Amino acid sequence: MNLQNTALIGQIKAIIEASQERAIRAVDHERTLMYWHIGKYIFEEEQQGEERATYGKYLIKYLAQQLEPEFGSGFGIRQLEIIRQFYKTFPIANAVRSQLNWTQYRLLTRIEDHDKRAFYIAESIKNAWTARQMERQINSLLYERLLMSNDKESVLAVAKGEQQPSEVKELIKDPMVLEFLGLKRESSYYEKDRYGEPFRASHHYALTRVFVGNG
Repeated sequence: MNLQNTALIGQIKAIIEASQERAIRAVDHERTLMYWHIGKYIFEEEQQGEERATYGKYLIKYLAQQLEPEFGSGFGIRQLEIIRQFYKTFPIANAVRSQLNWTQYRLLTRIEDHDKRAFYIAESIKNAWTARQMERQINSLLYERLLMSNDKESVLAVAKGEQQPSEVKELIKDPMVLEFLGLKRESSYYEKDRYGEPFRASHHYALTRVFVGNG
C-alpha cells in the first residue's frame, strides 16, 4: 500500500512541533519558578545573619560548593547571586510571568528603575520578544528614546518591525536547561548548522524525547 497524503503528514508534524514547543516553554518556566523559590530561601536565610553582608557572601559560596558538583553550573556562585537578586526584584511569585523565559528575567533584574522594567515586561509580552530582542531593545535605549520622543508611535513601530526568530530555539540552546532536567552535557550538543551557528541539535533531541516520548 502506497500512501502519499502529504496534508496528513503536515498536520501530524504540526501537532508534534507544537507539543515540543509547549514542553520546552514549560520546562523553562518551571526552572524560573525553581530559581524564585531558591532565591527566596537564600534571601530569608541571609536576613537571619548578624553581619548580613558577610554572611550573605559566605552563604552563597557554601551553597555553590554543595550544589554545583551535583547539579551543574546553574548553581555556581555567580548564578546563585543572580537567583537571589531575581527574588529581590520580583518578590511576588504570582508576578513571575510564564510568557517570559529565564534569560529575559536575568536581563530584567539588571534594571533598577521599576517603571523601565515594567515597560520592557509589557512590551516583551505584547510583542512576543525573544530574549535576544529584549536585550537589543534595552541596549538601544528604547525606553529612554520613547520618553524623549514626540512621536512615540514611530519609535515603537521601528521596534515592532524587527523579524522575530523562534524563542524556543533559543531555549533549547541553553545548556542549563539540560542540567535542570538532569541530563548530561555532551560534545554532540554543540554541532554547527550550515550557517556556522552553534545549534545544539542533540540537545533538542534529548528534550523532545523527554516530553514527546521515545517510542
